[in-house]
Amino acid sequence: MIETLLSFVVATCILALSPGPDNMYVLTQSLANGSKSGLATTAGLISGCIVHTTLLAFGLSAIITTNETLFYGIKVLGALYLLYLAYKIFKSDASLEFIENAPKKSYMQLFKQGVIMNLLNPKVMIFFLAFFPAFLWQPETDTIRQFYILGLTFMVVSFIVFGIFSLLAGSVSVFLKNNKNTGILLKWLQIFVFLGIAMFILIP
Repeated sequence: MIETLLSFVVATCILALSPGPDNMYVLTQSLANGSKSGLATTAGLISGCIVHTTLLAFGLSAIITTNETLFYGIKVLGALYLLYLAYKIFKSDASLEFIENAPKKSYMQLFKQGVIMNLLNPKVMIFFLAFFPAFLWQPETDTIRQFYILGLTFMVVSFIVFGIFSLLAGSVSVFLKNNKNTGILLKWLQIFVFLGIAMFILIP
């Protein structure tokens, strides 16, 4: 269990560090309106993960415990989706862009917007479906508890990484502007994580 959770934490940390709409939006709000705005946005984004974790836990648990073949089929589809994401990232531009003049919003507005951004993005649920099952340490028993442990771990790690982005927004932005190769490094790191998890799922 501990080894599996540590692997999950490392993968989650790398994904949270990788350039994407969520962390770039957090960085944008922090640069424009201060660290507290970035933290409010982060809190909203992370809170939405509770819903996705709950849907995943209760939606998949019955399948896992009653039909091992069907569950493996879901894992294969998840692996294929991760391979697709790796390909999309490979084809994408590695440049890092963020807006330094974001409109001013209250902390509650930013929190709500973060929740809505998370809940209304179908890619988040698909990603959870592809990512989480690979890290169940006992698929045959008590999967609901395991999904919640993974979900909470994902939320804590993501909040810490996004929170650091918020608190160090100025330094992070200067670093990204002065080190153009950072985007390329993070791009390939994310590709290797997706490929690694996909292979882990597909190889019995």
